[in-house]
Amino acid sequence: RLPVPKLEDTITRYLNAQRPLLNDDQFRKTEELARQFEKGIGRELHEQLVAQDNQNKHTSYITGPWFDMYLKSREPVVLNFNAFMSFNPDPKAEYNDQLIRATNMTVSAVRFMKTFRAGYLEPEVFHLNPEKSDTEIFKKIIRFVPSSLSWFGAYMVNAYPLDMSQYFRLFNSTRLPKLNRDELYTDEKAKHLLVLRNGNFYIFDVLDKDGNMLKPSEIQAHLKYILSDSSPAPAFPLGYLSSENRDTWALLRKHLLDNGNEEALQKVDSALFCLSLDDVSVTDFVHLSHTMLHGDGANRWYDKSFNLIITKDGTAGINFEHSWGDGVAVLRFQNEVFKDSTKAPAISPQSQPASVDSSAAVRKLDFKLNDALKAGITKAKQKFDASVEGLSLNMIQFHEGGKDLLKQKKVSPDAVAQLAFQMAFLRQYSQTVATYESCSTAAFKHGRTETIRPASIHTKKCSEAFVRELSKHSTEELQKLVVECSKYHGRLTKEAAMGQGFDRHLFGLRYLALSKGIALPDFYQDQAYARLNHNIISTSTLVSPAVQLGGFGPVVADGFGVGYQVHDDWIGCNVSSYPTRNGKEYLQCIYKSLEDIFNVLKGKKMGS
Repeated sequence: RLPVPKLEDTITRYLNAQRPLLNDDQFRKTEELARQFEKGIGRELHEQLVAQDNQNKHTSYITGPWFDMYLKSREPVVLNFNAFMSFNPDPKAEYNDQLIRATNMTVSAVRFMKTFRAGYLEPEVFHLNPEKSDTEIFKKIIRFVPSSLSWFGAYMVNAYPLDMSQYFRLFNSTRLPKLNRDELYTDEKAKHLLVLRNGNFYIFDVLDKDGNMLKPSEIQAHLKYILSDSSPAPAFPLGYLSSENRDTWALLRKHLLDNGNEEALQKVDSALFCLSLDDVSVTDFVHLSHTMLHGDGANRWYDKSFNLIITKDGTAGINFEHSWGDGVAVLRFQNEVFKDSTKAPAISPQSQPASVDSSAAVRKLDFKLNDALKAGITKAKQKFDASVEGLSLNMIQFHEGGKDLLKQKKVSPDAVAQLAFQMAFLRQYSQTVATYESCSTAAFKHGRTETIRPASIHTKKCSEAFVRELSKHSTEELQKLVVECSKYHGRLTKEAAMGQGFDRHLFGLRYLALSKGIALPDFYQDQAYARLNHNIISTSTLVSPAVQLGGFGPVVADGFGVGYQVHDDWIGCNVSSYPTRNGKEYLQCIYKSLEDIFNVLKGKKMGS
């Protein structure tokens, strides 16, 4: 179970995270408020939270508050919450044809779904020592241990089974817009796939009445039929509605239902998933990121648990809605689909589509729109175009080293990347700001995520040495500062992964106070608390053989969204930003920072 941290630990960790962001006077005030909270109302709330947690052993203390945080937010999901991960191309070039890849990935996705539902999907396990635990013999032995004890057997060899309670929401699921708080909807009985092309909605069954998958050649035939349909794009594409403010969209959805679209919407909501076939070809990584993060708005249904997007040139990616689950569930799905569709593809470039009557099997959904709905779609499109217009996406690849060299120098690769982000911001804007790094707590039942706070007194001191006073320090001194950052970051990461961060705990206490109608404690009204939760640098990382790159929008208007990967011998980084920040310049500063850190670690003389 996810532990509720001790209150005194949470307050200490909170103050450690505040220290680099505040001057002495501000910090004194914040510390005083924190200590009062710890002794007074905070203690009462903490005891209530622990008692509540003890009464709800089937879940975790963060589950309810975290679902509410997402589902009560009224901001559009696109750019604010939905993230993307793009697939690597199929190693066999001729398999990157749009129809071939769409067929193979759809078949692999259905195979994954059927394996999962039948209870045959291999458990997700984090192996700290894969040589010992990620072996056939371990799997054979653990298979016979009763499940009440098997996790303990896994712990003995440093293998940690991860929570998979989010996985069922991958399929047949949608976030439904409702006033004040959205709802998650799942209908596991539905057998059809939703396909979007050119802003038009099509459905066809991929499972028969017994739940068996259609022959791949039939799926290929139906997709070919959709790709060759010459219907014009709708004048009022419905997809834009899913990019609206959630209350606005909830009211428009009610109009849609009242206007005779109930059955069509039901088909959209219950579909296995949404396959978006785009008519554009990807030109470069920036274009790829724009396509997968938001696309044109007409050929997406952002509320589906995920959209599998395949462009004209066979580039594939996933855009996922974030309230139902976190990156780990989506990543497992992507890894399996990539592996299966490339290693055991259902069809080949030589395969012929089945000679079936696709015009009978495929149904194009028609939506009845009145003037109010047409006006709503037009307005949604204007708002969507304006927000996308303001979004910049930029990226770099740093090829002067990666994970291998950093491990050889005994520093944490993630710590070095995060240090570079701090150093770069200091170089560009001369300040240290609130920074967020996501860390999965899936090692616990119903765990979600915890925040790592990468901005510390250590990164601040190190950044100032590199940016402002390079000539004053010897290479050894600079190396020492980097190692210090690495050690501290390692500790924060370990704490977060073990459910010992402070962010979720404080969030849970605040949520409890509000739900009980208690006046919001002064601690939460401190400007410093608000500032710490205004995450100007929001970061997330993943590395996988299936994924080329991932990214998300900034979480605040004056922020950066930083997606990054530290590979064996290079580092990739992409940054999203709005007009108040210059993402291109920030990336140049990141590149310079990485260069400096690597040079110092290689023992090069810096400065004078």
